[in-house]
Amino acid sequence: MSLYTLLGAFEIGLVFALVALGVLISFRILRFPDLTVDGSFPLGGAVAATLIAAGADPFSATLAAVAAGAVAGLVTGWLNVRLRIMDLLASILVMTALYSINLRVMGRPNVPLIAEPTVFVALQPGALADYVFRPLLLAAIVLAAKLLVDWFFSTQAGLAMRATGSNGRMTRAQGVNTGGMVLGGMALSNALVGLAGALFAQTQGGADISMGVGTIVIGLAAVIVGENILPSRRLVLATLAVILGAIVYRFFVALALNSEFIGLQAQDLNLITAVLVAIALVLPMLRRRAAGRGGAR
Repeated sequence: MSLYTLLGAFEIGLVFALVALGVLISFRILRFPDLTVDGSFPLGGAVAATLIAAGADPFSATLAAVAAGAVAGLVTGWLNVRLRIMDLLASILVMTALYSINLRVMGRPNVPLIAEPTVFVALQPGALADYVFRPLLLAAIVLAAKLLVDWFFSTQAGLAMRATGSNGRMTRAQGVNTGGMVLGGMALSNALVGLAGALFAQTQGGADISMGVGTIVIGLAAVIVGENILPSRRLVLATLAVILGAIVYRFFVALALNSEFIGLQAQDLNLITAVLVAIALVLPMLRRRAAGRGGAR
C-alpha cells in the first residue's frame, strides 16, 4: 500500500474511533443495545454539512452536530426509560425516524462540501500537506475525547452510570436515579457519534443520506477487535483499546481492498466487515480452548 493509502486508512480509523467510544458507552458500560448509531452518524454529518453550506462557521456547525447526536440518543433513552419500550426496539424506532429527519435536514440526498470551509481548512498550517494534517488533527480530537470520557467516568456521576449498567437494581437501591443515568449515557454516546459524522462529512467532502449504513457494525467491530488486542477491565485501557481497534480495523480493510491477489473491490466492504467481526468473535474462544488444552497437559 502507498503512504497516501495508509494515511487515509489511519484518518478514517480515527473518525470511527469516536464511533467506537460511543458504542463502548452504550453496549459495554450501559449494556444498552443501541442501533441509533446508524442514524445519529449521518445526522451529525447532515447537520454539519447543511450549516456549513449555508455559510455557518465550521466549528459552530460541528458543535451543532454534536448536540443533534446527543438529542437523538436522548430520545432513544426516553422511549426506553419513560415509555417502557424495549431498548433494542426503541433504538430501531429512532434509527428509522432519523432517515427521514436527515433527508429533511439536508433537503436532498446529499450536500457537497468540496468548495466550503471546514475545520481542517480553517486550522491547516501552510507548511503541512492536507493529507498529513487531517490525521494529526483527528488524532488530537480523538485523544481529547478519550481523556474527557476517562475523566467523566471517574467522577461520581460517571461511576453511578457504570454501576447502572453493571447492576441497575442494586444501584437503584442506593438511591441513584438509574433512568437519568441511562438518558445521560445515551446522550453522551450519540454525541460522540454525531461528532464522528460531522468530521467524516468534512473529510469526505460532503454528507450523504446513506453514509450511516453499517456504522453500528463498524463500531462493534472496533470494540471487539480492540478488546482482543488489549483486554482489560480498566476503563482507561478499554477506551484506548477501542481506539486501537478502530484503527487496526481500517488498516485491515485497506489491506484487503488493496491486495490484488485477493481481488476484492469497494463493493465488498460489508463482506470484509462481516468476516473481520466473525474472526474477532471466534479468537477469544480459540484462546480459551488452547489455554484449556495447555492446562490439561
